[in-house]
Amino acid sequence: MDPAIVPGALVRHPDQPDWGLGQVQSVIGQRVTVNFENAGKLLINAAVITLRVVDPDDPDLV
Repeated sequence: MDPAIVPGALVRHPDQPDWGLGQVQSVIGQRVTVNFENAGKLLINAAVITLRVVDPDDPDLV
């Protein structure tokens, strides 16, 4: 798992772009709770899904 996936990190789900931007709420082992802007709070198994970390300074962050 990407070491940048920590509480507060901004992420996107690679297979669900319509979920929008997500903020990591907690990380326990491979279980990552993410609050997505269009899908709500979801539990992601990081052993199965590789979340993409978003740079908060990215000017294209929309």
